Amino acid sequence: MPELPPTQAQAGNGDLPDFPLVLIGPMAAGKTKVGKRVARVLGVPFVDTDALIVSGHGSVANLFSRYGEEHFRALERIAVGQALATRSVVSLGGGAVLDAGTRADLARCRVVYLSVTEQAVAGRINGGKRPLLANGLADWIRIYELRRPLYEELAGLHIDTSNRQMDSIADDVVAWIQRGQNTYD
Repeated sequence: MPELPPTQAQAGNGDLPDFPLVLIGPMAAGKTKVGKRVARVLGVPFVDTDALIVSGHGSVANLFSRYGEEHFRALERIAVGQALATRSVVSLGGGAVLDAGTRADLARCRVVYLSVTEQAVAGRINGGKRPLLANGLADWIRIYELRRPLYEELAGLHIDTSNRQMDSIADDVVAWIQRGQNTYD
């Protein structure tokens, strides 16, 4: 197992701590797949905030249809707070960055932005159960364009997942953490 670089407290140099390591980006960018691989290599737990919500409250689609997006976002904020309190790799739902409290919390974390082109995502979202994508790709494009500036602002590393293997992407994230960098690439 690779040796991890020192945390902020250990390093004493004012850099961000290595954990939690947070993955953000649009729906179907590969945050969960990459996150699981990165966590396994680094030997830390993986936390998916959408999975936390589902385990405690039922499916995302049901929450949206039954209670609305505002209720879901409140549950999401709680899940994000819980996840960011752990020494883990965390995958946030695509809309988690809409919350100002979440954005403030992310300013104290290492954040990786995984993006994907509309051409590559088209095959990933077909037949899905994503409540915000009733109109398919057109909705995905609209939502992504609204959230993209937030992803870019919050991230220390940006990787396009459109045409790359998830293992290769995970390797790049691990290398970034091991170098102790926090500059937008």
